[in-house]
Amino acid sequence: MIIRAWRGYAALVCADAYPVHFRGAVLPELRRIQGFLGASLSHRQLPDRVEFLVLTRWQSLDAIRAFSGDDLDVAVVEPAGVAALLDYDRIVQHYEIIEES
Repeated sequence: MIIRAWRGYAALVCADAYPVHFRGAVLPELRRIQGFLGASLSHRQLPDRVEFLVLTRWQSLDAIRAFSGDDLDVAVVEPAGVAALLDYDRIVQHYEIIEES
């Protein structure tokens, strides 16, 4: 299993906008992709903004390509997601699960 990790940052005053976008647009799209296994959205408050951490789980790199295209490392952020954020990672990280309990 592969974990795809990405971070985005929102202003404190509109910290709810990205989770609404994630639930309403991102998750439905991901669920249609064969090999998508699940996702988590976490957040933490920083002094001047909110940081979101998105971890998606995939069966394989080929399954991720169905979502991201051939350049696996480039973040996929829809315009509505960009509008909800101050900044975000342009590059994602991939981790292969070697043990899970």
